[in-house]
Amino acid sequence: MTLHADEIMKEAEPYIEYVKDKKTKIATITFKNDQQLNAVTTGMRLLYVDMLHRANIDDDVKVVVIKSEGEHLGTGADLAGQFEGYKQGPNNSPLHEFEIDDLDVKYPPEESFRYIHGVCNLYGQARSGCRTLQDFKKISILQCKGYVYGWHFYQAGDADLVISSDEALFGHPAFRYVGWGPRLWTWAETIGLRRFTDMLFTGRPFTAKEMLDCGFVNSMVPREDLEAETMKYALACSRSRPTDTVDVQKTFLEIYKQYRGESMGSKLTALVESLWPYMHHEPEDLNFSAELMDAGVNNAVKDMEMGYPPEWRMSMSGRRKAS
Repeated sequence: MTLHADEIMKEAEPYIEYVKDKKTKIATITFKNDQQLNAVTTGMRLLYVDMLHRANIDDDVKVVVIKSEGEHLGTGADLAGQFEGYKQGPNNSPLHEFEIDDLDVKYPPEESFRYIHGVCNLYGQARSGCRTLQDFKKISILQCKGYVYGWHFYQAGDADLVISSDEALFGHPAFRYVGWGPRLWTWAETIGLRRFTDMLFTGRPFTAKEMLDCGFVNSMVPREDLEAETMKYALACSRSRPTDTVDVQKTFLEIYKQYRGESMGSKLTALVESLWPYMHHEPEDLNFSAELMDAGVNNAVKDMEMGYPPEWRMSMSGRRKAS
């Protein structure tokens, strides 16, 4: 059965919520898939795009706070579900990612370069839900706790303000298990080149304190104070200069980011990611194939994680175990 964008968005509605307060002009987007550590499905990403688009236009909104239920902001994309979705389309087609439901549209074949580059290039655009905050003209605040990995790390790199609990971990499993370069340009800019190469080549997650020290995080507080700290920032932003002024300020910042090459970096990222199938992989490498997805990627990752120093492991449970 071919997936349709409207159907997967409908299925995702219980897992992401949008609420606005007209009095304060603060809107909140909440991830509610905590049973899956807030892993984001394609449907959730597409809804996220719509919510930010709505907030961008709505004059009753000046600030958007992005947060989650449960112990973690999120572990990134639901890769198993994403790959399963491809299987359901003709030619393992990801057309639903593009919100194309017309069966007369033929997606490039799997063996072509365009098969993977089409999706990677999409992820470098605002409409994908991966780079959406870059084009957002209101103030965005990300509330971080627990795991801030993968797709959720994208949001941390793109948000205007990042408020974190002191036990949060930041990073991207792809550095360790795939090796390609999602948003490398942006993260080198926001983390700093020397610190980012540490994250890139070791694959280790950085603590909230490390991210605060390098200027990636704006404020770090104990978990019990996180909600109050986030609201302090949100209310201050909502009470500052008018939204028209914010629009001008955000436009200035966008021009600065483009001068620094943010958009070009996203395009280069799409090219780098698309070359992954053509790179030589050692037998012991973790290859994110359909077979691995079927066998269970979590178990494979857990086994490999034990080969790293405890303080460099991705999972919190693994970090608590002795070598």
